[in-house]
Amino acid sequence: MRLIFDAHLDLAMNAIEWNRDLTRPLDEIRQREMHMKDKNDRGKGIVCLPELRKGNIGIVVATQLARYTPFGSALTGWNSPQQAWAMTQAQLAWYREMEALGEMVQIVDLQGLEAHLRLWNNPLQEGEKLPVGYILSLEGADSLVDVPYLHHAYDYGLRAVGLSHFGPGRYAPGTKMEGPLMPSGFELMREMSKLGMILDTTHLTDEGFDQVMDFYDGPIWSSHHNVRKIVPNQRQLTDEQIKRLIDRGAVIGGMLDCWAMDIRFIDMVSDPWQLDIRLAHLVDHWDHICQIAGNSRHIAIGSDLDGIFGTEQSPWDLNSIADLQKFEAILTDRGYKDEDIDNIFSQNWLRFLRNTWK
Repeated sequence: MRLIFDAHLDLAMNAIEWNRDLTRPLDEIRQREMHMKDKNDRGKGIVCLPELRKGNIGIVVATQLARYTPFGSALTGWNSPQQAWAMTQAQLAWYREMEALGEMVQIVDLQGLEAHLRLWNNPLQEGEKLPVGYILSLEGADSLVDVPYLHHAYDYGLRAVGLSHFGPGRYAPGTKMEGPLMPSGFELMREMSKLGMILDTTHLTDEGFDQVMDFYDGPIWSSHHNVRKIVPNQRQLTDEQIKRLIDRGAVIGGMLDCWAMDIRFIDMVSDPWQLDIRLAHLVDHWDHICQIAGNSRHIAIGSDLDGIFGTEQSPWDLNSIADLQKFEAILTDRGYKDEDIDNIFSQNWLRFLRNTWK
């Protein structure tokens, strides 16, 4: 099996807020939740550490995620930035516990990345339980109480930041919003640039995207984003945005949330099987980006497969995250060569990080 690098998983959010023991087998996690009704995806989870290993998914970008919700907002979130920060610290504590168990290992620089790749490419013995490598990313910057908090986060290993998530944000408005970045967003980007941090464009408004691309002089990626030409809503990338990302050497991770793959899908209403939404639908999005780029060097996986949804909102031919390996046959059937498949599975993200961290 080819090594897979998945650039967007909300592992700690699932462990802490969903109370999932991600060290356990997937069937056991689902059975524990069989009679629970508090979340739409109860009993339908897709991601756990054993399934990551089963799918040879050796490296992930794992998030901290805690949104601040201003008074009067209908969105769920924390009522103060301090509470949001505290939640991200609980999530960090979970990652540290996974490291203590040997389940995960944090990657913060090129030396650590190369050492982790050597481990996964040359295990000491057949069937050895290898730690999943993770690069820490902050999805939405709301939890940074003020800009100096960024330096504390960098010290504990944070290496990528997205300014926004859903709705209004303290540094930038996000998905389903319009408008520019906040002044604090520019201040945060200045500090990110000094630290050489990766800026994730995912969830920005169109105006915010343009401002980020014009202002930020550090590395940029788009961890989990699909194509607006196929799914015409503000959450997806326009052709012009795709061109700008390609010009900056960015990589765009394709996501497997059905509403980001097929315009017919309405979350919490539609059924992936009835609409026949398959893994192959994502290849349509990748094809589109490849046609713009003229090559396969700017597409990859950013599955978001635990992003507040499970099998009820993902392709029907995917039962667990290990099924990402099915993309090899799908891409081969679509005419992608071995080198292209390697690019999509891991090499594009690895090349990006080697260039960023060299």
